[in-house]
Amino acid sequence: MTKLLPLCIVLVAASTSVSAQTYTVLHNFGSVAGDPTGPRYSGVISQSRGGNMFSSADDHWTDDNGTAFRISPEGTLKVVHRFGPPGAVRPVGGLTLGTDGQYYGTNEAGGIYGHGNVFKMKQGGGLTVLHPFDGNSGCSTPEAPPIESVKGDFYGTAIGDNNDNTSHGCIYRVTKSGEFTVLHSFSGSDGAQPYAPVVQGSNFYLYGTTFSGGTHGYGTIFRISTKGDFKVIFNFDGTHGANPYAGLIEASDGNFYGTATAGGLYGGGTAYQLTTGQTVMVLHNFSGGSDGSNEVGGLVEATDGNFYGTNNVGGRYGWGVLYRVTKKGDITVLHAFDWNTGASPQDTLLQHTNGLLYGTTAVGGVKNNGRGTFYSFDLGLLPFVTYLPVYGLPGAVVQILGQGFTDASEVFFNGTPATYKLVYPTYIRAAVPEGTTSGPITVTTANGTLTSNHVFIVHP
Repeated sequence: MTKLLPLCIVLVAASTSVSAQTYTVLHNFGSVAGDPTGPRYSGVISQSRGGNMFSSADDHWTDDNGTAFRISPEGTLKVVHRFGPPGAVRPVGGLTLGTDGQYYGTNEAGGIYGHGNVFKMKQGGGLTVLHPFDGNSGCSTPEAPPIESVKGDFYGTAIGDNNDNTSHGCIYRVTKSGEFTVLHSFSGSDGAQPYAPVVQGSNFYLYGTTFSGGTHGYGTIFRISTKGDFKVIFNFDGTHGANPYAGLIEASDGNFYGTATAGGLYGGGTAYQLTTGQTVMVLHNFSGGSDGSNEVGGLVEATDGNFYGTNNVGGRYGWGVLYRVTKKGDITVLHAFDWNTGASPQDTLLQHTNGLLYGTTAVGGVKNNGRGTFYSFDLGLLPFVTYLPVYGLPGAVVQILGQGFTDASEVFFNGTPATYKLVYPTYIRAAVPEGTTSGPITVTTANGTLTSNHVFIVHP
């Protein structure tokens, strides 16, 4: 039996509201024939090497088959792949960018066994099925896209068959060539229904959440090694949250942060911190009032060091809010969603390297029969650079995403100059220089110096 760790609650003052003048609808899904519709369920939006964004929708409001799409920061949308019989359908989880330039995702249904697929997709839309789920070992119905590890393999989750009490989901590894391994099958007592993606921490362990199961039936937080060494870190108890759809992020302070859809003091869900000592602390108890409730999407740490998220119920108009929460738990409502400009946001926000936040709503909009929107939110934050992978030895190639890159740019790893190859004005490949240590990556451009949003770790 897993030993329960000491818990504490952080109570915060009531939320405050500010003007929502920086919210912009970029596209109304369904306003153009063939559009994706209804993006939902804590999906992932990824920035591409070319500066666009890629994600998917299950087309819940149209044919329920699903599409993968590309959208520019200005809102120009293009469908790059259409799913449908006889292949797999409903790619609800979004897409993640791999170091090979392809996008990785899952279908929750269909495929040759009827239990969904994990796939990789070229940016032009050519799709390869890496593994069709057959339902064995609790592996069926994958909701989240897999994530790439430091080593270059992909790790993901599947929620299992909800109609089968013996199938509670799994954690898997799949290589770029399609070699598939089940690392852990959930039993229910250690969690069930892992909807969210996993995240690889700076200690190389994978961390994630389950929606249900565990000691109290409200879900768990788990840790697993890439070899399958599994441990339950925390059993959600209602007081500290319940039923998390979203996963965790490792923040700049070394702690993990996440959200739960329910529980807390008011039953509206929580934003919580998992400390390096594996103690869970509640940052905010959502009330369902002006601060909203039902936090389906997770948190993103922006370049100002604060966290941003959404929920899809409550708020001024009843359709959820976009909020900021600090590491101390102070919360500010930044935007109240309404039907005409987008309602019920469920995807996790993305901070693009231009500084803006981007997200989707599952319903609402204008001239689109309420089939959802794609929006931006301008916080006034400056452009920056991001990169993958997040660790590397001297000599390793790091892919840097940003904007304004030229042949005259200069790249530094924690102050040490690096050689690089310019691919696009939004994409550089740089070699980790000898003698450098862990620290930020910076790129000088004609418009100023761009600093990475995370510390690059030079790891043995």
